[in-house]
Amino acid sequence: MRILISVDMEGIAGVAVPDDVSPGTVDYQRGRRLMTREANAAVRGALFHQSGAEVVVADSHGPFTNLIPEELDPRAKLVRGRPRPLGMVTGLEGSSAAIFIGYHGRVGTETSVLSHTISGVAIADVRCQGRSVGEIGLNAALASHLGVPVVLVAGDDTVSKEAKEMVEGVTTVIVKVALGARAAESLHPDEACRLIEEAVPKALEQREQIRGPRFEGAVELEVAFHRETMCEPGLLIPGVRRLDGTTVAYRADDFRTAYEVIRLLAVLAGTV
Repeated sequence: MRILISVDMEGIAGVAVPDDVSPGTVDYQRGRRLMTREANAAVRGALFHQSGAEVVVADSHGPFTNLIPEELDPRAKLVRGRPRPLGMVTGLEGSSAAIFIGYHGRVGTETSVLSHTISGVAIADVRCQGRSVGEIGLNAALASHLGVPVVLVAGDDTVSKEAKEMVEGVTTVIVKVALGARAAESLHPDEACRLIEEAVPKALEQREQIRGPRFEGAVELEVAFHRETMCEPGLLIPGVRRLDGTTVAYRADDFRTAYEVIRLLAVLAGTV
C-alpha cells in the first residue's frame, strides 16, 4: 500500500498570519516545525493502519521547501522542491489513498484563514465546467482522475466544509476555527496532532466509500486574475483565449491537462 500525504501550511494549528507561513520571518521557523509535526502525526496514523505501507510526504506550500527533513518521521519519504510533476500532489500516481494536511479554503472564502487558490497575489478564481474550485477541489479532482481516493483533509472549519462539499465520504479534522482571514482560535499543536493521528487509520479504512469530484472528458477551464496584466503572459499558451480584461479560458482534453495548464497560468502570472 502506498499513501500520499500532501502538506500545506496555512491550515496548520497555530498558524494564523502571513508571517507564520512566509520564508524569511522569525515566525516562519515556528510554522515549519508545526507543519512537520502534523505531517508526522499523519505518517504515524498511516503506519498504524498498515505498518508496511510506503508513505510519501509531499511538501506542498510556497517554495515546497518548508518541512524540516531531519525532523520528519524516518519511515516516510519526502518530496521537496519545485518545479515538479503534479505540483502539490506529486506522488499521487500509483497511490492507494491521499491525505491533505494543513490545507486552506479557496480564494474568496468568507473568514477562511489565509485563503487563496494557488497564487494569492495573482488568481481571483478558478472555474472548471463553471464550478469554482480551490486547491482542495483541484487536487481532489486530479486524485479522482487518477483513481486515488482522498480520505482525509485537515485544516480550519471552513476547510472541513469545503472538503465535504467536494469529496463525498471524506473525513475531516478541524484543528482551528477561523475568525477571519488572519485570525483563528486554534487547538494546541499537541491536540491537533493527536486528532490527526487518531483519524487517519479510520479514514483509510473507509477509502472504498470515497467519491471524489470528477470532470469527465474535455474540461472547460476559466482562470480569473486580480489584474489585467497578469492574464497576458498566459495568452502565449496555444489555445488560451481571453474572455475579458482579467479572465482567460482554455478547453482541455482531460482534467489532468486542465490541472497542469492552471499551474502554468499561475507561474506565468507571477512574472509580471
